[in-house]
Amino acid sequence: MKSRAYRYRIDFLQNENKINQNLPLTDRNEMIKKYAPLIKYIAHRLAMRLPSSVSIEDLMSAGILGLIDAISKFDSKKKVKFETYAEYRIRGAMLDELRSLDWVPRSVRHKASQIEKLIEKLENEKGRAVRDEEIASAMGLSIEEYYEEMKEIQGISLLDMKEIKKNHANLSDDEILQLLLDDEKSNPYNDLSLKEMKVFLAQAIQELSEKERQIISLYYYEELTLKEIGEVLNLTESRICQLHNSIILKLRAKLKRLMKESFEEGISI
Repeated sequence: MKSRAYRYRIDFLQNENKINQNLPLTDRNEMIKKYAPLIKYIAHRLAMRLPSSVSIEDLMSAGILGLIDAISKFDSKKKVKFETYAEYRIRGAMLDELRSLDWVPRSVRHKASQIEKLIEKLENEKGRAVRDEEIASAMGLSIEEYYEEMKEIQGISLLDMKEIKKNHANLSDDEILQLLLDDEKSNPYNDLSLKEMKVFLAQAIQELSEKERQIISLYYYEELTLKEIGEVLNLTESRICQLHNSIILKLRAKLKRLMKESFEEGISI
């Protein structure tokens, strides 16, 4: 059986002539060479949160198609830098590959869902953000046992693109991506819920503790590795990984609560 990397190489050769025909061949090849390191960078960052069974080579192969797609579809008239557009395309292609593999076990999804529901229940009861120690106590675990549980919650994403697409069935992937990238509204009816999602996410992050917000900032904005974050916070890489997984579950629970509250407010108006 031929590897996925081989399959993507064939796809690359078949699609090479479809790359933006407005660019000379030499320029297109130069763009591919220039942004190829971006593929490797994104693949390795994703791989840090994935089990060893997921091949970095497969992620990079998928990323090649994402880069080709970005070069082919990029519109220089849009107020978006090509590198930003390419990064989203490359990352999106890799995430699509992971979804096709369905590598997150059902048991892990179930466990994450149960913990999310518990977090939501605790926060509703207490009327505030809950600490890891409180979640652990409610589960009948010590804090160390809770963090051991967090080792198993790998690869659970914060936002579900399938859910976003379900609410925007009339939009193509390109249009959804553009809405997420653009600061200016192109269509107030189409991008309203996506703008609301950004507001909900910002609010959910504000409800985290100072250390949790710092981890989110260092990882997603400063783009430090888990090891580097551990060095900044004087914690081990393993503990940062556990804390990150716990934060993701908290944010998922908070997003669900905020969206539910928004929906209920809309009904009562």
